[in-house]
Amino acid sequence: MDDKLHMCKLCVAIALRDEAAALIAAREAERLADVIEIRLDALSAPRVETFINGLAKPLIFTNRAGWEGGSCVAAEDERVGLLADAARAGAAYVDIELRTDEQLRSGLMAIAREHQTKVIVSWHDFKVTASAQALISILQEQYRSGADIGKIVTMARDFQDVLRVLDLQVLAAEMGFPLIAFCMGRVGMISRLATMELNGYMTYAALEVGLNTAPGQLSAKIVRTVQQEISDAS
Repeated sequence: MDDKLHMCKLCVAIALRDEAAALIAAREAERLADVIEIRLDALSAPRVETFINGLAKPLIFTNRAGWEGGSCVAAEDERVGLLADAARAGAAYVDIELRTDEQLRSGLMAIAREHQTKVIVSWHDFKVTASAQALISILQEQYRSGADIGKIVTMARDFQDVLRVLDLQVLAAEMGFPLIAFCMGRVGMISRLATMELNGYMTYAALEVGLNTAPGQLSAKIVRTVQQEISDAS
């Protein structure tokens, strides 16, 4: 499917310490998800082959750095190297932070291109939402990085934060750049649903309440229920 013309995908994020439990949860998530994110940074012994071989849905592998809200404390070359392993193993996507060292990021992109893995270049702020101009600058930097898809997720304190982030979809569409954009927190919950009707590339959900990987993340069941209600009403 052309990334410029698509239905917003639902990604269910799996972040569990035990590999066997993570695989069981991911298999359960396949009922509702279009894509499944495996948070390697959450695993006590992160490996990619178990999930590549054990799941049918497209997979995103993320190894989120501690400095961007994740749990990975490994050296940067090791952290990014695990994402390169995922690309070589056949991952549909890898997620790498915009703030990653440019040489490491570019090296991962080269490997990903070689193995037809799409690269999501992401930027998260778990405290605030930046100004409109700062957000636009982040989006433009993601585009210039050579990313296949951008991802901008911030913490919303009020409705104005939410609108600034969702408004990025207008510029992204003009650029022809697939973008994941929504807000975290209670105020940001609505954006996780709204982005699905605003040309967002993907939204993220938890397998169930209590297994969320970010503040304000809804369950996949709730997201699918809302989608069905919208479809029935239209």
